[in-house]
Amino acid sequence: MEDNTNLVTTPLIDKHKELGAKLAPFGGWLMPIQYSGIIDEHNWTRTNAGLFDICHMGEFSIEADLAKSNLGDLVTVNLTTMPVKSCRYGFMLNEQGGIIDDLVVYRVAEAKWMLVVNAATTSNDEAHMRKHLNSATRLENVSASLGKLDVQGPESGKVVSDLLGSDIKLKYYNFDYFNLLGEKIIISRTGYTGELGYELYMPNKKIAQLWDKILLDKRVKPVGLGARDTLRLEIGYSLYGQDIDQNTTPLEAGLEFFIDWNKEFIGKSALLKQKQGGIRNKLISFAADSRRSPRHNYRIVYKDKDIGKVTSGSFSPSLGFGIGMGYVSGEVALGEEIKLTEAAVSISAKVVKKPFYKTGSVKSKEITNAYTG
Repeated sequence: MEDNTNLVTTPLIDKHKELGAKLAPFGGWLMPIQYSGIIDEHNWTRTNAGLFDICHMGEFSIEADLAKSNLGDLVTVNLTTMPVKSCRYGFMLNEQGGIIDDLVVYRVAEAKWMLVVNAATTSNDEAHMRKHLNSATRLENVSASLGKLDVQGPESGKVVSDLLGSDIKLKYYNFDYFNLLGEKIIISRTGYTGELGYELYMPNKKIAQLWDKILLDKRVKPVGLGARDTLRLEIGYSLYGQDIDQNTTPLEAGLEFFIDWNKEFIGKSALLKQKQGGIRNKLISFAADSRRSPRHNYRIVYKDKDIGKVTSGSFSPSLGFGIGMGYVSGEVALGEEIKLTEAAVSISAKVVKKPFYKTGSVKSKEITNAYTG
């Protein structure tokens, strides 16, 4: 367990305290875990609109003319096919194909980019990029000056439109510039919940003012990292540091969809070798036959044999039973029965296909179109 001392806080820490949030360490940051309660916040986001403080995330501004820069070699995303004002999800890999980070790339202009990365990996990401980027690429870490708020849920489009005073019309994984509170800011139609959602990038000096303004809308409630985790797990999204890390590859995690094999990138040769030789450890998804919740590091047992461990597990507020993901060795087919165990605890479950929750306001077709263009 992380110590509460020497933790970094976002510019909204006083706002969270005023709202009575339960605060806890997360990746070196002191963050709000819940306000009214995880299940209440989860259900509100699924039906209305939730507001998330995501100011802990890292952002890099990059100037890179792709004719001269090797920026494309550092990510699995094909930058050349990205239109300006579009975003793509992908990975930064090491030479072994392990995931240094999962990230979202924004094409800000023809030769300008923004990378949005995980909070705990920001320093490591920067070191990796500075080591490998050539002299034709200019990299700036803007994390300390740029705040980020997420508005997620079926009502989020109306909330953001009313905030701006005009209808916001963005395709999934696209963004644009908007004037708000005297600042020119980026708003993207992106998110981590499986619902219609928007991410707002505002200078830190105005982020508390923006937080207050959004919360004036009765359709919005503040949501902590607890519900953010259950929301993302119901959709089957991986969490860096649990489901994916430097010791796992996108192939093992079932995320090959976000690899463009028609380009070069660091780690490609290792992935091709792994693909040809067979993948020994694979991430599976499972649903319990009860409300009992599998937890991180529970063992996965199949036909009385220990075959792996749980990486993410929780009670699903939307579905009413336990769900989770974990890595196993060997093949376990969909529908097979497994046990999730820890000491005297044993939970019966079945291997299922993601996503667990299938009726969110973001559809699989939108995800496919966003990545392939």
